[in-house]
Amino acid sequence: MPELPEVEVTRRGVAPHIEGRIVETAVLRREGLRWPFPPDLAGLLAGRRILGTGRRGKYLLIHFEHGTLIVHLGMSGHLRVLPPGIEPRKHDHFDLVVADPSLGPPSRQVLRLHDPRRFGAVLWHGKDEGELEAHMLLRGLGVEPLGDGFSGELLHRETRKRGAPIKQVLLAGDIVVGVGNIYACESLFRAGINPKTPASRISRARYDRLAEAIKDILAAAIVQGGSTLKDFIAVNGQSGYFQQTYFVYDRAGVPCRNCGTPVRQIKQGQRSTFYCVQCQK
Repeated sequence: MPELPEVEVTRRGVAPHIEGRIVETAVLRREGLRWPFPPDLAGLLAGRRILGTGRRGKYLLIHFEHGTLIVHLGMSGHLRVLPPGIEPRKHDHFDLVVADPSLGPPSRQVLRLHDPRRFGAVLWHGKDEGELEAHMLLRGLGVEPLGDGFSGELLHRETRKRGAPIKQVLLAGDIVVGVGNIYACESLFRAGINPKTPASRISRARYDRLAEAIKDILAAAIVQGGSTLKDFIAVNGQSGYFQQTYFVYDRAGVPCRNCGTPVRQIKQGQRSTFYCVQCQK
């Protein structure tokens, strides 16, 4: 499943091709994905200029003067920027056709969403519906891990009454958003924290280390194009390669890179957790 770094890599790849351009049309090849597509989306967007792009957690945001298109890649989705005239493949469910009238027809490009499992989403939040943060998918999200509001102090303060394991608290997304399974495992390893430790029992000093680990690992993953396990590819069709630097994720039974102890795999909340029993106390 694409996590925060993969979505940020996608945003950065998409932005130069669509920002400032005019939408010619939106092409919908089914009624929806995880949720129905907005009614008359093509009519809503046609002739409108894209002001910019953004990201909130794992959601890609495409901003217009009259609202924001919210795109989620789901479990298996990815976006590609293509020239016009390329026939859609199976599971190519949504196109946003954009152009820059000042450059003529050669400027036309297609932003295409491919999603085999159809857990993704393309939704609309109009300005007349209130602040974007009030949207049902965004209103419960925590702070951005790469923003100024994220710190060890925040994690410590917000977990004093949380008895759940720290790994589960990170994945919940209501304190800090976008730290998915891969990067939670890797961050806890770097901070030396056992993923089963109750969140309320972790000290401020250890949370400081965890916050720095989360920031460093997410930033490094973005630079390296994200992780490619099975489904994710970037806008240009290339795979990410952060997975080549994993210390624990998807390395069950393999010797820890630090101490040589076999990496252990357990289930937490129906998700696989990977950790080193020697390095993570």
